[in-house]
Amino acid sequence: MEFTVVQGDIAQQSADVLVNAAGTSLRMGSGVAGALRRGAGSEINEEAMSKGPVDLGAVAVTDAYDLDAEYVVHAAAMPHYGDGQATADSIADATRNTLEKADELGAESLVVPALGCGVAGFDLREGARIICEVIDGYEPATLSDVRFIAYSDEEFGTLQDVAESVTGTVE
Repeated sequence: MEFTVVQGDIAQQSADVLVNAAGTSLRMGSGVAGALRRGAGSEINEEAMSKGPVDLGAVAVTDAYDLDAEYVVHAAAMPHYGDGQATADSIADATRNTLEKADELGAESLVVPALGCGVAGFDLREGARIICEVIDGYEPATLSDVRFIAYSDEEFGTLQDVAESVTGTVE
């Protein structure tokens, strides 16, 4: 499986699966969720909320609507807004469940943000390490292209540094 770190707007990526950094309510607010909602259209928020709430670390799948993807996997790495912060376990569980769900869907490509490290308040470097370790240890069934996406220059540098230190080889 090819694992790369890329920079840009997740809503502008082309992949079989785009991953939303969700809270357990699955309500699409700001950050990654807001970008995906703006790109997909309001129907995605309605569909996501109809599938929630979910347990911390769990995932739900919606159509990608107007995004250049087949599906959006909503990975609940953080509790519902105001109900606490992401944890190492919730980030690891959400990442693992995302990869497994993408394989269940027959996806070959997936774009994942730094789950739990935005509004959820988890340290970016530590969260990236957890995500990279889960991805590096995962044996895919159908996934062949996993992209770890950063929005800002600073975030990109951190993700690239962490991914390289964990996997030894990242483009």
